[in-house]
Amino acid sequence: MNDTIYNDLKNSNNGMFFLIAGPCVVEDEEMPMAIAIRIKKITDRLGIPFIFKASYQKANRSRSDSFTGIGHEKALRLIGDVGKALKIPVLTDIHAVEHANLAAAYVDVLQIPAFLCRQTELLVAAGKTGKVVNIKKGQFASADSMKFAVEKVLQTGNSQNILTERGTTFGYNDLIVDFRNIPEMQANGVPVVVDITHSLQQPNQGTGITGGRPNLIETIAKAAIAVGADGIFLETHPDPGKAKSDGANMLRIDYLEDLLEKLVKIREAGY
Repeated sequence: MNDTIYNDLKNSNNGMFFLIAGPCVVEDEEMPMAIAIRIKKITDRLGIPFIFKASYQKANRSRSDSFTGIGHEKALRLIGDVGKALKIPVLTDIHAVEHANLAAAYVDVLQIPAFLCRQTELLVAAGKTGKVVNIKKGQFASADSMKFAVEKVLQTGNSQNILTERGTTFGYNDLIVDFRNIPEMQANGVPVVVDITHSLQQPNQGTGITGGRPNLIETIAKAAIAVGADGIFLETHPDPGKAKSDGANMLRIDYLEDLLEKLVKIREAGY
């Protein structure tokens, strides 16, 4: 199944971009399926290949009292249930070597967080599962240096790699997207995704709560499609103001359909 998923991503519908989307983290039992159903209805109509995304754990938090999850296996089961019920690929991120096989039992794509893109043992553990591996470019890393992350997974015999641009640290508490990174990382022969919502984070605020600039989601998304990104990644929520993680930079799900319609027109014009 993973070979089919990866081949579909590399050769998606006549040049159409694919979408990785979902909530930041599994907050309760009903949320993953409810959000996935809404997104799938939109992507089916627009002909956009869709991978559902949700974190089962938020390990990277500024404050010790921040929400981290409802339990590893419970959350993973809920993510896996989405894939089975809707017959779509599902993705989650892993933060520790010992979690690679645990998460691989439930999902199709393992994601390496940006802060951990240099962690050799984590990359190797993900590669050895045989799952598709999506490696986020570190906020501190150059596009060219990501070839070494890809090589670490390739050396396990797993050639199913994706690279994701998610912004570069720009002074304190801000990120900027360098769109030259998309063709530079595509030169590795892998699909390249632009993480729209995380690229608009304003991390490490003095309050201990990450800020963001969601008003620029459409701007960054349009630019990503225009320069030829293979896919886009965004986190979405019915009410970002009440989200338990990353609410400041998530897209309200009511706005998703209009955004994707605009992006499809840009991609069709480019091809």
